[in-house]
Amino acid sequence: MAAEYLANAEQLVTLNSPINFTASIPCRRGFIYHEDETGIFILRGITDQCFATYQVTFNGNIALPEDAEDVVPIAIAITVNGEPRPTSRAIFTPAAVDEFGNVTSTAIIRVPKGCCFSLSVEAVPATTDPTVTPAPVINVQNANLVINRIA
Repeated sequence: MAAEYLANAEQLVTLNSPINFTASIPCRRGFIYHEDETGIFILRGITDQCFATYQVTFNGNIALPEDAEDVVPIAIAITVNGEPRPTSRAIFTPAAVDEFGNVTSTAIIRVPKGCCFSLSVEAVPATTDPTVTPAPVINVQNANLVINRIA
């Protein structure tokens, strides 16, 4: 069982905010809940096992907007229950503003039986270095999110 969510148009995404997805080929079995034009997904732990397991893969193009003050690395990450998964951080360092780069991120998420987890893909700081000021806004285009129930 797989579901796909899309957002082809360019959108501005502020730091620590989700990418909005505008179209979908949704899950018809009730494992995933999402409303078009939003960035929050609900993964449901509907299973006879201890956990429902999902593979989440994001692919899209990101850039600094034309009015960015500094050229700095930018990033997205898969976020579960409001916490970015550090290993899912996808970083791009543009040479100039309005220069898009393609990023891909994936994560395996285990939802306990009977529970629900929230999921999103967010603009996050590209580094944990406190001396680097993250970009407050990034452009995202051709966003594609595939959620596959694997167990």
